[in-house]
Amino acid sequence: MSNIIEITDFSAPQLDVYARLSEGQLLNRHEPEKGMFIAESPKVIERALNAGCVPVSILLEKKHIEGQGKTIIRRCGEIPVYTAEFDVLTQLTGFKLTRGMLCAMKRPKLKNVSEVCAGAHRIVVLENVMNPTNVGAIFRSAAALNMDGVLLTPASSNPLYRRSIRVSMGTVFQIPWAFLDEENGIRELRDRGFTTAAMALKEDSVSIDSPQLMQEEKLAIVLGTEGDGLAQDTITGCDYTVRIPMAHGVDSLNVAAASAVAFWQLGKRQQLDRNPQ
Repeated sequence: MSNIIEITDFSAPQLDVYARLSEGQLLNRHEPEKGMFIAESPKVIERALNAGCVPVSILLEKKHIEGQGKTIIRRCGEIPVYTAEFDVLTQLTGFKLTRGMLCAMKRPKLKNVSEVCAGAHRIVVLENVMNPTNVGAIFRSAAALNMDGVLLTPASSNPLYRRSIRVSMGTVFQIPWAFLDEENGIRELRDRGFTTAAMALKEDSVSIDSPQLMQEEKLAIVLGTEGDGLAQDTITGCDYTVRIPMAHGVDSLNVAAASAVAFWQLGKRQQLDRNPQ
């Protein structure tokens, strides 16, 4: 039987992890083995559980105990299940977006670059993409559009920040990812047999539908930070500089939108390999 605990006061200490701990406190850089993250909504929690993430506690609206939360509660075993009426829970920022259910989970052990690249043919590299909404959207596109993994430079937003998880719809638990050494990352990918393609608007760039680019067996698609784009050293170090053709005088796309276009085009080979006619 689950440990159901009713909360009537927003200031209850049991709500600290959901309402008052910052992303930095949840990450717990000094003791990463004690770090946690918050998964929001039943679908996202299911995806985290399917990926092997370990739940610590659940917070949900009372009416969902025997409703949409029932299966998840059963899967989570004897952890505390905190419940309250809707008017208490709406004091939590963003609770209306969670479909009535939150789950605090232990952060899984980080993968390394070798694990992400093993057997991969299409890898995404994010250089200093700092907006968690963009990171979440890029993961969602990567999962939908045949990318095998995501590598991030250390200055990028952590994919397990709450907003990234929410925007990704839990695909951060489905696509393997790791942090990449910023100075030697491109060289390391080359050593692993990847051709590197920098997404940048440069005069000497090739169009994203270049037949030669499309035929590359192992390709790393490199995307840059919001606003400034990729560092010049990164562009110089890549095998290709790639552009998305624009119309109506538009000079660029948001990095999340650009990623979806790039993954759809450059993931076509992957799609054909996985779904042969």
